Amino acid sequence: MDLATRLGELQKRTIEHREVLLTEEAAKTALIMPFIQALGYDVFNPSEVVPEFTADVGTKKGEKVDYAIRNAGTITILIECKPLSSELNINHASQLFRYFSVTDARLAVLTNGLTYQFYSDVERPNIMDEKPFFTFHMDAVRPNDIKTIEKFTKDAFDIATVVLEAGNLKLQSLIRNEVEKEFTAPSDEFVKMIGKRVYEGNVTAAVKENVAKLMSVALATMIRDLVNERLSSAISATNPHIPDVDPPISVDSAEIVTTDEEIAGYLIVQAIASKLVQPKRVGMRDAKSYCAILLDDNNRKSLARLHFNGATTRYLGLFSGKEETRHSIDDLTDIYKFSEQLEARLRELDPSVQS
Repeated sequence: MDLATRLGELQKRTIEHREVLLTEEAAKTALIMPFIQALGYDVFNPSEVVPEFTADVGTKKGEKVDYAIRNAGTITILIECKPLSSELNINHASQLFRYFSVTDARLAVLTNGLTYQFYSDVERPNIMDEKPFFTFHMDAVRPNDIKTIEKFTKDAFDIATVVLEAGNLKLQSLIRNEVEKEFTAPSDEFVKMIGKRVYEGNVTAAVKENVAKLMSVALATMIRDLVNERLSSAISATNPHIPDVDPPISVDSAEIVTTDEEIAGYLIVQAIASKLVQPKRVGMRDAKSYCAILLDDNNRKSLARLHFNGATTRYLGLFSGKEETRHSIDDLTDIYKFSEQLEARLRELDPSVQS
């Protein structure tokens, strides 16, 4: 069984049982130990996986890290676990910081069974970085996540490769932040560079102002088109037989921006729906005022709507018949609280769906 399949099974378990796995011990047994196994380590072999790993650190005596993983007899990975109900933050990583400097490990993982944060020592040797170089969520594993996680498996593990990957991912994150800044509010340097390439003549202040305005629209349109193209390609690749039962929603494309939050929200709804239907049956169509999540790409089969375009409040729209009720959500993971309503809607849209 390959890594993607193992993670897929664990993802399904996480989604199905997350509401009853709120304690740290429950998360360890049902979610984190299977993840370690998915990496190829034998959780019942103490020469590979050491639970409650202890090492005295300065004046700190008897402190424990939940798991230490050995590879060829050397401690290579430290794992600290928290309850599924906990929001992970740097304060939860105190033991990892201390143990990082007194063991051979150069990879540390902080997790609650749903979110996994990976740390290394990219900035200073033997001192764990304060920010993770890689984070993934078990309820929304992406193909690129699997490629990265593959490097942490027992068979592929090479510390030099891991540290290099950590540095590259950190740099990639910094580059992305800078690119996002340019997309949101293009700098003078960026505007001037593009202006010189597309405008004949001197790039005056008036020209720069006009280019800056048009760039924001052009970049937003480009991102939307790329996202929609990828989503359409994914749906077609997984099920080319789904009929195009309705024409696409016709709107001014320049006014539509499909955000990362909308994509993440869609993936969560798709994950919930996967308990009852094939994930490829759940699609997304973005519009100006909301993002529609549809069954069978049919706009008469609205499963939910994401109203994320407001300045402060996000709403999840749920349906009964043709009536939509909006529910305020503070965090994207709040969508899981409406799993029963989403499942009921699926049964309403498709009576053949079985529990």
